[in-house]
Amino acid sequence: MRSICRCRGCHWGDDVANQKRTPFIESQPALGGYRIVWLIVLFDLPTATKLQRKAATRFRHNLLNEGFEMSQYSVYLRHCAGKEQADALARRIELVIPKEGKVHMIQITDKQYENIRTFRGIKREPSPKNPEQLVLF
Repeated sequence: MRSICRCRGCHWGDDVANQKRTPFIESQPALGGYRIVWLIVLFDLPTATKLQRKAATRFRHNLLNEGFEMSQYSVYLRHCAGKEQADALARRIELVIPKEGKVHMIQITDKQYENIRTFRGIKREPSPKNPEQLVLF
């Protein structure tokens, strides 16, 4: 018995009638060091008044709630699966930026992140490790 598939690009039943065949599926590239993106948020927010301190604290808490980790007091970073996810996250952050102060958002690839050199005082620390990631589709 020969099965014919009408899908474009499908190879079921092309040659041999009674032979089991699997459909031809183009595999997607694995997540590589150039596809994975780090989003870095740097900010300088005023804290002179009580309202300014509350706004700065609320902004930092929003970053933590979005999954960022604090690298320094006003530098937060987060690992993203791709540029699309990083762009969506950046748009969400734009919605909670305080009225006063300065906020920068930088996207770098995982390969660029591997080249970060960290020093604590005069002693060099090992390069940052990439987080373990479980990819679900």
